[in-house]
Amino acid sequence: MIDSGGVFDLDTKEKRIVELNREIEGKNFWSDNEAAQKVLKERSLLQKPVERWNNLNKDLDTCGELISLSHGEDNQSLLSEIQKELNRIEKELKDFEIMAMFSGEHDRANAILSIHPGAGGTESQDWAEMLLRMYLRWAERKDFKIEITDYQPGEGAGIKDATITISGEYAYGYLRAESGIHRLVRISPFDANKRRHTSFASVFVFPEVEDDIKIDINEEDLKIDTYRSSGAGGQHVNVTDSAVRITHIPTGIVVQCQNERSQHKNKATAMKILRSKLFRIEQERQRDKLEEIQGEKKEIGWGNQIRSYVLHPYRMVKDLRTKVEVGNADAVLDGDIDSFIEAFLLKGAA
Repeated sequence: MIDSGGVFDLDTKEKRIVELNREIEGKNFWSDNEAAQKVLKERSLLQKPVERWNNLNKDLDTCGELISLSHGEDNQSLLSEIQKELNRIEKELKDFEIMAMFSGEHDRANAILSIHPGAGGTESQDWAEMLLRMYLRWAERKDFKIEITDYQPGEGAGIKDATITISGEYAYGYLRAESGIHRLVRISPFDANKRRHTSFASVFVFPEVEDDIKIDINEEDLKIDTYRSSGAGGQHVNVTDSAVRITHIPTGIVVQCQNERSQHKNKATAMKILRSKLFRIEQERQRDKLEEIQGEKKEIGWGNQIRSYVLHPYRMVKDLRTKVEVGNADAVLDGDIDSFIEAFLLKGAA
């Protein structure tokens, strides 16, 4: 039997499921459809990890029985099968441990991720595009749905800004680990003298808020502009002539969308992103951390980075929060960032 103490409190979850089942069986449960749907959703969120945990315990018990049967027998085939099953259970347990870290109210939500280059012109813009590719590759490996809602190409190379929505179970739970400033050290491909350059780019991640979360936005506080999209942003972007830019005057937040083919749809998507950003800011304001969310108030440069990507004179990626280091920088830039995310989540739960 695997111990379920710590972050994953099995007893509490099972007791809550019993309470919800009683509520669902009540005569007046469907009198308020909206409230009923929330109860059903909560039960579903609780049942899935509980069932997964119980199945792991059953599998482990089965392995124990097989090990007992194999005593005194020279059956390499059986022993090989047991080892294979134990390796699978070990991997499942590691994945489950990470899933148990997702205790935040919105960890299960889709993620809205924005990338902004720091000072440095083409160098930083190219670095921002490298980060965009890294997150796209990571999301594709997770089989998450990707939608690039805004893509502003740089004048020579790279990007001036990009915003993407990554949809999938716990997308925000994973990607909140990536919010911060990322630093690159390399020999510049744009420098004829082949000098080493340091570039910065910021990554901000917000949960995509659901429609039932009320965010009051005054139409008079919005400045809405339409413009022609700047150009193609890869396979995930549609070329449109109806891009929309919305500025929230009180906060200075600017959101853009050029992915949809109609101005109406672009405006709706931009408003969804704005609502998500305002919701996150309000959350952080309540925790006295507003400046950590508003990138405009935090310099994208030295002393603020969360991770360094060094390509010269050696190759190493190091997370400055968890001290995790990976020598295969190319793999990281190709989307292999799970070790950094997992360490961040485990540190937060410690």
